Amino acid sequence: MTGSEVPHTFRLAYVPGVTPAKWVRVWKERLPDVPLTLVAVAPAESFGLLRSGEADAGLVRLPVDRTDLSAIPLYTETTVAVVPKDHLVAAVEEVSLADLADEIVLHPLDDTLGWKELPGKPAFERPATTADAIELVAAGIGVLIVPQSLARLHHRKDLTYRTVTDAPASRVALSWKQEEVTPDLVEEFIGIVRGRTVNSTRGRGPTPPQPKTKAKRAETGKGAGAGGGSGAGARRKSGGGKPASGKPASGKSTRSGAGGAKGGKGGKPRRRP
Repeated sequence: MTGSEVPHTFRLAYVPGVTPAKWVRVWKERLPDVPLTLVAVAPAESFGLLRSGEADAGLVRLPVDRTDLSAIPLYTETTVAVVPKDHLVAAVEEVSLADLADEIVLHPLDDTLGWKELPGKPAFERPATTADAIELVAAGIGVLIVPQSLARLHHRKDLTYRTVTDAPASRVALSWKQEEVTPDLVEEFIGIVRGRTVNSTRGRGPTPPQPKTKAKRAETGKGAGAGGGSGAGARRKSGGGKPASGKPASGKSTRSGAGGAKGGKGGKPRRRP
């Protein structure tokens, strides 16, 4: 797709736990004429969706195969252990993997942490999904180690979670299919997640500057010129009759013609001795 070809909508895939709301809000403000469609996708299917063109970009979890996909890391999540509320782990703020050595640690098939060595004791079988593993935790079968966003996504009143200090961390990234020219709308979304301003030179181009400030300055300058200057300089050029306070200037005789004229406004004229 070239820069001149603008689709009717921008399709953004996202994996469970990722919350694209803040970026979608900015998109709607900047590109109100281009609808953004959210596509929820399982982690294992996210990259296939990008390769097939069913999504223009995706919020995915690393690692990403850079052979045919581009990716920009966005943030790293805290890793937590999900346990029943009456579990011993719930009594502390954080734990280490060594603290879970005697626990059955569930390892779902859609796990996103990429363990080199699984902690704790293995379960008899692996749950198919993280949601299934959460149900087993609630049943007292074991504990589950996941990114914090997934613990929040599958929140239950009878479960809680605590930070695991030395577990692998999950990193979230923006990914899209590699092309010779990155599509304009993908560039727009890259700019949004990177915090570019609306006047960025990428994507659709900068917004023309507004002349309001310049116009106000021009009016201010014009008014100052028409009034013959301002401040102390203007008072010095006025001839020195009265200062700003309205009192007669010191050292000026009231016997002058100007003084007589002023006297006529007030009371009686002075008599000469």
